[in-house]
Amino acid sequence: MKTATDTARSCVNAALAEAKDNSVSEDAVARALITEAIAVFKKTRSSEDISSELTFIAENLSEEEDYNFMRP
Repeated sequence: MKTATDTARSCVNAALAEAKDNSVSEDAVARALITEAIAVFKKTRSSEDISSELTFIAENLSEEEDYNFMRP
């Protein structure tokens, strides 16, 4: 059974392939995907909750460090 991550990853890969075929930058696709993800969040979450989620992700971009809540 596919997970939510598997489903999202296949959608992103398809979007990137389509963008390449149409000479659209990956950066533009990434911004559009973020916008669409926020639109999905807005269906059930408050702006404050969405902001908190995005802040958490932004503060933990480094793959070389543990999440802030795991750090000593």
